[in-house]
Amino acid sequence: MPLRNPFLKNRLSQGSKSNYITVVSGLPRSGTSLMMKMLEAGGMELLVDNVRKPDQDNPKGYYEFERVKKLDKGDTEWLVDSYGKAVKIIAALLLHLPNTHEYRVLFLRRNIYEILASQRKMLVRRGTDSDQISDEQMSQLFEKHVKIVEEWIAKQPNILSFDVDYNKLVDDPLPIVGQINQFLGGKLNTGEMIKVIDPSLYRQRSST
Repeated sequence: MPLRNPFLKNRLSQGSKSNYITVVSGLPRSGTSLMMKMLEAGGMELLVDNVRKPDQDNPKGYYEFERVKKLDKGDTEWLVDSYGKAVKIIAALLLHLPNTHEYRVLFLRRNIYEILASQRKMLVRRGTDSDQISDEQMSQLFEKHVKIVEEWIAKQPNILSFDVDYNKLVDDPLPIVGQINQFLGGKLNTGEMIKVIDPSLYRQRSST
């Protein structure tokens, strides 16, 4: 779980939580909603509007903020009021974050075949054709997309990013939650964060 843009590490320890916006990101179905719930339990304020309601795929909620979906249309004014809060932004939209703000990005990583299985199950529930593209093709597209996002983040002097392995987080949360807390300034309640992890919702396990 490497830190990217390491020259910003000293600035992290010097600042307070109001000096940056916490962004939870990753591919869809990679564990971003769980991470938002964990940050909430740890004492961080969230930027959410609850427009998207919990369902079978995310029974604990999606923790989304609808205006995020308009980042690529230039809707960024809301970021001014996001300092000290956590907001969920899918990987594809990170590239539209303006460089006029500082961000700390928690980037969720998950076994790609688990992501694909979870997405297909969601599509089936919604009556959408889930067989238009093979898992192999989709995994290649996702990996290419993540690489583009990684390379972009690495070039941004206003972004510090930390990778979170979802699979390890669920199976052995204590060390990873401690690292997350350190990355975000060390003021979170890690015990409460761990309590909200529900292994029963880890429903698409893969041995691949």
